[in-house]
Amino acid sequence: MSSTTTVTQTNTITAENVLRLFPEVNTTLIGAGAQTSATDNDLEGYDEEQIRLMDEMCIVLDENDVPIGSASKKVCHLMENIDQGLLHRAFSVFLFDSNNRLLLQQRATEKITFPDMWTNTCCSHPLGIPGETGVGLDASVQGVRRAGQRKLDHELGIKAAQVPLDDFKFLTRIHYKSPSDGKWGEHEIDYILFIKANVDIEPNPNEVQATRYVSQSDLKAMFEDKNLKFTPWFKLICNSMLFEWWDHLDSGLEKYTGETEIRRM
Repeated sequence: MSSTTTVTQTNTITAENVLRLFPEVNTTLIGAGAQTSATDNDLEGYDEEQIRLMDEMCIVLDENDVPIGSASKKVCHLMENIDQGLLHRAFSVFLFDSNNRLLLQQRATEKITFPDMWTNTCCSHPLGIPGETGVGLDASVQGVRRAGQRKLDHELGIKAAQVPLDDFKFLTRIHYKSPSDGKWGEHEIDYILFIKANVDIEPNPNEVQATRYVSQSDLKAMFEDKNLKFTPWFKLICNSMLFEWWDHLDSGLEKYTGETEIRRM
């Protein structure tokens, strides 16, 4: 299982430092384009579709979740950049059915980062496209809701009508850093979204190799199975607040929603 680390950055993550260290960061949030990764040596040997997705433009942040600009998914996930403080925005969706079972996915082998690992329902990034960017917490939450809806369809075939934007409950943000392997990793401010819905699933095999609905006891049993691997952000959330939030899914969840402070993990 990948480790999650708390790291003291050599450079404070400010717009000035980020733009000085990373000329690849565009100060434009929407409409900036990345150079194609199709012939990139860093991505040689990986799945063609996953290479294409590395050209998507993530939202680059300062340490207070204020957008600085945008950079390609590839640039944002290289450990050499992460170790110098490059930080981006992400989200993690936790979808529960009417029996309060949590939908998990196992990431496809084709994934460049954290392949084959079990994780929460959907985890990805809002992009530098209209509707998904945001400055200020309310606008940013709405942006990640739209991104969550988009990626639930892309990864799991869940249509937007089954997961209305207003049904996504925003709980908190976590700031964490974790390597995937020597080359790739994550350094994110991750928005945690809960939604309760009965949905139809048609997984995209290039993204997801398996799905499973679990109760709390089912999930704890999975953690005991040494043959299973889990994404670091999922384990981090599970080991901190997930089960307490889950206990209040039908009553009292509102006291946990809308947290304004960023949890530094």
